[in-house]
Amino acid sequence: MLFHNILVSLSPRNISNPNVVLLTPGVYNSAYYEHTYLARQMGIPLVEGRDLVVNNSKVYMKTTSGLQQVDVIYRRLDDEYLDPLVFKPDSALGVPGLISAYRQGNVALVNAVGNGVADDKAIYAYVPDMIKYYLNEEPILKNVPTYRMENLDERELVFANMENMVIKETNQSGGYGMIMGNKATQEELDNAKIEITKTPRNFIAQPIIQLSTVPCLIDGQLKLRHVDLRPYALCGPKGVQIVPGGLTRVALTEGSLVVNSSQGGGSKDTWIIK
Repeated sequence: MLFHNILVSLSPRNISNPNVVLLTPGVYNSAYYEHTYLARQMGIPLVEGRDLVVNNSKVYMKTTSGLQQVDVIYRRLDDEYLDPLVFKPDSALGVPGLISAYRQGNVALVNAVGNGVADDKAIYAYVPDMIKYYLNEEPILKNVPTYRMENLDERELVFANMENMVIKETNQSGGYGMIMGNKATQEELDNAKIEITKTPRNFIAQPIIQLSTVPCLIDGQLKLRHVDLRPYALCGPKGVQIVPGGLTRVALTEGSLVVNSSQGGGSKDTWIIK
């Protein structure tokens, strides 16, 4: 498996069979099914923070046969929950001392701490410029127009057309902090304007895009639901590789354009026909 091979290659120890684990927040996380699936497919342990311990700046997994050193952690925890000694002191999901072990090069964290800056939605507005700068190429696919609320002209444009816009908080994910202009009440739109005006850097807006629909079996009947496709790119020793496939996310609520699993969305099989 491509992903597993990349994880193995990141081991700080030069051994033939490094220990790779998937760190999950636990069964109450909306993507837990995905965590279990990935761990099972890669044949690696699925662990929670309480399953790991740090001794002498090295990370160990608790097993029935004793402690086993962990070389690579594919973590599905946000930065602030990783280590209560460095970030949120009340986090019960992370591992005390994990960041110290990481800093000393005794364990690899995937993705690296701070990588989430690329998930800041304000970055999206700059993607075409990034493609031109780093690749010296023109984008093949057009960007969805993205308006930065810190730009006064763009903010006024959005305020005049809010019923046709989706408003997103730049530092949120999973569909949280999002307002669909065509579904929101006037009160919700007015409150959004107030919050945007207070901290414009924290928001972007995009025109509402009508997603494709596919047949879904809902309550024993075939019904149309909106979907989007999320492709994946993996960065390893051989450079960036595009995974041949992707995740088709589906909005299970009739008429909804919100496909995030944390907001009641689901997934469907993705077929690549050559």
